[in-house]
Amino acid sequence: MFDNLSDKLNSAFKKLKGRGTLTEKNVEEGLKQVRMALLEADVNYRVAKNVISDIKERALGQEVMKSLSPGQQVIKIVYDEFSRMMGSSHEALAVDGKPPSSVMLTGLQGSGKTTTAGKLALYLRKQGKKPYLVPVDVYRPAAIDQLKKIGNQLDLPVFPSTPDMKPVDICVQAQKAAADQGCDVLLIDTAGRLHIDEGLMAELGSIKKQINPAEILLVADAMTGQDAVNIAVSFDETVDLTGVVLTKMDGDARGGAALSIKAVTGKPLKFIGVGEKSTALEPFHPERMASRILGMGDTLSFIEKAQDAVDQDKAEELEKKLKKNQFTLEDFRDQMASVKKMGSIQDLMGMIPGVNKKQLKGMNIDEKEFVRIEAIINSMTPEERRNHGIIKSSRKKRIAEGSGLSVQDVNKLLKSYTQTMKMVKKFNKGGMRSLKGMLPF
Repeated sequence: MFDNLSDKLNSAFKKLKGRGTLTEKNVEEGLKQVRMALLEADVNYRVAKNVISDIKERALGQEVMKSLSPGQQVIKIVYDEFSRMMGSSHEALAVDGKPPSSVMLTGLQGSGKTTTAGKLALYLRKQGKKPYLVPVDVYRPAAIDQLKKIGNQLDLPVFPSTPDMKPVDICVQAQKAAADQGCDVLLIDTAGRLHIDEGLMAELGSIKKQINPAEILLVADAMTGQDAVNIAVSFDETVDLTGVVLTKMDGDARGGAALSIKAVTGKPLKFIGVGEKSTALEPFHPERMASRILGMGDTLSFIEKAQDAVDQDKAEELEKKLKKNQFTLEDFRDQMASVKKMGSIQDLMGMIPGVNKKQLKGMNIDEKEFVRIEAIINSMTPEERRNHGIIKSSRKKRIAEGSGLSVQDVNKLLKSYTQTMKMVKKFNKGGMRSLKGMLPF
């Protein structure tokens, strides 16, 4: 996300940070580069013009010109204005009213409404809610079956809609069914079209009037850039959106839609889709995203991902094992599984402040290595996992055959594990100076 924009902004700021004092000309030259970077990122022209005007007004004020580090002050102002442009702070879903609350998911075909319904349901369940999926797209072939399949995979209840039912009737009946089953949030997957038409909007208006939803979200494809913003404007005029979900953000290196949508529509960007996995939906935090765009990392999101992935009781048990040097290959495998839950290693490293993005691009992180590690450890006997010292030539050969890999792969894992244990011992003695060798890739 935003890789191209981040690179161009860093180039613009490099000159500003290197100056002991700034003149109006220096600031104007730097902001000209920032403006071009925003336009190349497909940010709405008027939004880019306004934000640059606001940054310039503040950057030429006393807080910068009399600062000990004016370049850093300008970057702080850019951070503030980018955050404000995207909404300043995260706006949560308003689903805490009298249950069951309803959330309407709207949008065009192909935007990812149905998969987003499943992801959002999973997210709400983690927040302690009991979501109920409601398929309302009676026109698209297999749309109802798709949502039912997602519900089965995620163990979520789905209203048994059929193609011969009317969308409004489905919603009314689903409200009653949700209440009967003790569910407190309806996620209504409405029908989409290939383009905006009167029939689509009339149907959405009827559903809204009948069920009075707490939230009406537009699901749009981030990779369509300003088209996504224009679609949001059209839907908002008809159904009065309460927020937007941008899908496929992981494939959008420019980010124009995310940067523009709040400023153009006045509606908050509430979630972003960052992958195909059912967990790949993140609440959108403008201030955190501004920090990532400017190369400052995103420590809070990193911590939240870690907290979601790690069981606190297991973490405490692991800490005790590490202190006693009892960290086995089974524990090694379990930690790999926890890291996998957090998402892409490259994305995670991008959240860490100070990580050089150019160096990160050059890193060859083979995430399939996790799969190979798991296969090797799973091919060991319980005794071998708990006591790696007994794994000699014949055992290595059997483990390699069982995992479908080579003896060299088994040796590589064992070497990585023993290096890790050496570092743990040094850490326990208070002498650990380096983390090199702690990761098995």
